Amino acid sequence: MSSEMSGTTRNRQVRQQRITDFVIDHGSAAVAELVRLTGVSHMTVHRDIDDLARRGVVRKFRGGVSALPSTVFESNSEYRLSAHLDAKAAIARSAAALVEPGMSVLLDDSTTALQLARLLPDLAPLTVATNYLRAIDMLKNVEDLRLICIGGDYSRTHDSFLGMPCLETIERITVDVAFLSTSAMNVSMTFHQEPEIVLVKRAMLESAETRVLLMDSSKMPRAALHRLAPVTDYDRLIVDSGVDGALVKELEERVPVEVAPL
Repeated sequence: MSSEMSGTTRNRQVRQQRITDFVIDHGSAAVAELVRLTGVSHMTVHRDIDDLARRGVVRKFRGGVSALPSTVFESNSEYRLSAHLDAKAAIARSAAALVEPGMSVLLDDSTTALQLARLLPDLAPLTVATNYLRAIDMLKNVEDLRLICIGGDYSRTHDSFLGMPCLETIERITVDVAFLSTSAMNVSMTFHQEPEIVLVKRAMLESAETRVLLMDSSKMPRAALHRLAPVTDYDRLIVDSGVDGALVKELEERVPVEVAPL
């Protein structure tokens, strides 16, 4: 891909993320509002809206768009893969500093952990366990990396494996460090909107000697339907520099916090 085409793709991703965040914050938006927000033409905004609607992020209506329930799009792997990429990459770089050759590492099916997976080949030899099919594909041919594929019931929405076989596999292993993310947190609690995901992430926490939470600023402070685990259950929290400083100070009273520079 040429640098010009790559830049165009990146601009579109950033613009669509701005549209998504605006619609989520306001519940709905008129096309004219989104034109003013992005500074592009009506035609470009309509193309962006069509793309977001196709991916299940927003609902299109005549003259504008509305937000779908968070349970619909926040679990969608395609949406998560393109959301807040710079923040996730920054968090992953800080997380990689915690990994040493010879370690056993557990990755959940979050796209933030996927950014970390991209960096792991340079840190081999390692043992890496994950239930995320995209991470498995990324790491399957890496030399000096033992890959444990955590199977189970395949979820197309998450592009990962869940269910009882997944839980039973996780419960049989013990790793040096687990890297997890989730959809929401506040100063005292982490959350997720889906109970089956909560069960898998809790099992991962139980299977790790060290538990590291990776959270970009779009997820906090927020809540979701199901409580996952108290913030104090994690050994370290890594966030990006977009998190409010006052919130970071409150969190530091409960868990060591590292702010990853963008």
